[in-house]
Amino acid sequence: MNGDTAAQTPTGTDLTARGGVGGPALADRPSPALPGQRDPAGEGAPGADAAVGSAPGADGSIPVPPPAPVPPPPRPAWLRGLARFGYAPAPAATLAERLVPPMPDGPGVTPKRVPPSPLLLRLGLALPEPLWSWLCRWAGWLGPLAVTLFAGLLRFTDLGSPDAIIFDETYYAKDAYALWHGGYEISWPDGANEQIMGGGPVPYRSNPSYVVHPPVGKWIIGAGEQLFGMNPFGWRFAVALLGTLSVLMVARIARRLFRSTLLGCVAGLLLAVDGLHFVMSRSALLDLVVMFWILAAFGFLLLDRDRTRARIAARLTALGDGGPDAGLAHRLNLGWRPYRIAAGVCVGLTCATKWSGLYVAAAFGLLTVLWDAGSRRLAGADRPYRWTLVRDAVPAFVSVVVVSVAVYLTSWWGWFASSTTPNQGGYGRDWAVGRSTDYPWIPEGLRALWHYHSTVYDFHTHLSDPHTYQSNPWSWLVLGRPVSFFYESPKQGTAGCTVNECAREVLGIGTPLLWWTGVIALVYCLWRWAARRDWRAGAVLCGLAAGYLPWFAYQQRTIFLFYAVCFVPFLVLAVTMLLGALIGPAGSSRDRRIIGGAAAGLVVLLIMWNFLFFHPLYTGETIPMDDWRRRMWFNTWI
Repeated sequence: MNGDTAAQTPTGTDLTARGGVGGPALADRPSPALPGQRDPAGEGAPGADAAVGSAPGADGSIPVPPPAPVPPPPRPAWLRGLARFGYAPAPAATLAERLVPPMPDGPGVTPKRVPPSPLLLRLGLALPEPLWSWLCRWAGWLGPLAVTLFAGLLRFTDLGSPDAIIFDETYYAKDAYALWHGGYEISWPDGANEQIMGGGPVPYRSNPSYVVHPPVGKWIIGAGEQLFGMNPFGWRFAVALLGTLSVLMVARIARRLFRSTLLGCVAGLLLAVDGLHFVMSRSALLDLVVMFWILAAFGFLLLDRDRTRARIAARLTALGDGGPDAGLAHRLNLGWRPYRIAAGVCVGLTCATKWSGLYVAAAFGLLTVLWDAGSRRLAGADRPYRWTLVRDAVPAFVSVVVVSVAVYLTSWWGWFASSTTPNQGGYGRDWAVGRSTDYPWIPEGLRALWHYHSTVYDFHTHLSDPHTYQSNPWSWLVLGRPVSFFYESPKQGTAGCTVNECAREVLGIGTPLLWWTGVIALVYCLWRWAARRDWRAGAVLCGLAAGYLPWFAYQQRTIFLFYAVCFVPFLVLAVTMLLGALIGPAGSSRDRRIIGGAAAGLVVLLIMWNFLFFHPLYTGETIPMDDWRRRMWFNTWI
């Protein structure tokens, strides 16, 4: 189900003109009474020839005059004030449209024949009608795919540079190789990095190694090594692929979230040119993999939300007049929900890459339950949270938590399958062999894994060794202390240096103008969520909070800015929502839209320029030292 068909839009009506990001959201609130609405009992709707003062009927009764139209409630003062700036409120929507606003384009939504674009005609570009209609119908895929192609070209170009093991690649590239060749991580001999980079045989051995992260991210990194060899391109390939695919996902997610193909493409473009996402896509570290599974889980939950609400709308239409029905809203069984189970699988894969996924499981589990409560309230339930707890909480727990636990345990299959002979299997695999326990019914493998995890938890919570590039999460959003993944100072005549002194660096830092705009966008989203009850802003904030706020509980721990890549897609979605408000809803005046669109376009262009300006620092390009210094805007960046 991709959201482009009329089956997901019960009315088949295009609501693009009913508002944009800045307009009133089709929120989960009961629709106001509409003038002339038919009485539920089928009465009070006299014929067109009935009028006040009509003659008595055959039985001597006097016809009851039709009720006077109910005037619409007065608009709030703030809404009247916005009208001076070209704002027009969205027309009232039916309950079905409020449950599932139609997508802006796609098969079943876009007509088979689309009139030519006046803008293209003015530019002298007249495409054949079949081609133009096909492009309009499939714009929801063609636009995001074009942005993804752009992101892929950026990420895969010269992916093997720097031709070195940079930063924590020294752990994960080798652990990945060991997993694919033995099923568990090993301890490597001294000088292993030099042997690997020298192109000689990989010094693999069977001695187990103590590692503190689950295996899924390393299995993924190792897939690239299996395809392209034990070299920088090989161990970066799979991560670059996930980074590229995440651009496609965020474009499609933004399109579904904001019901705008344009904003979807903007979101994809912004993620493509974020510096931290770009650097992490070109490094064999685990955090980009964590981000990918978080984003995938969010996308599946969004699909589940639309699918479930479409089913509710269909039931209301099939069993009544399509309006709210308290009885149906209370007893409604939301049925089989494959997308939510898929979200649980992705949450499990997140946890099986890094334990920070545990917070994502809690946040997304709560999010899907609140979405169900909103759906039942809109359908007419008078106590939506009570009925959601009764009917939806347990299935949600099973789909997100139980499924993710099963996926997590399965991810350790290589460790479980290894030998229990000391020093011949995964680290700690032999711990429970012959050891007495109060729980003999628990298999030895699970007891050994539990003990292993307890030591890993102790490691994570007490990791406080100082590091040059560690940072406090308070400084992340403003990019207070980036991380240098790689640095060299080549002299003239070496590594492409043409002046007395040069610099080569891979700096893990976001595109500054994008992140600083993101701070403003987060304030806007907080306002939209708290004051306007906009569920879209709440969803974006939930995803960002799941990846960001938990780190404040570990401020004494050694942590780094690049952990923030996990919530970069949600920061991009927040900026996209702000840009959509800047453009204005489709009902706004032409001048308002032109000015707002020009301002939003200028912001995007400045962010792209900023990315290009810092591009040499993202790729390890050799540049004169003076050029490097011009990019060190703050002392804390050095």
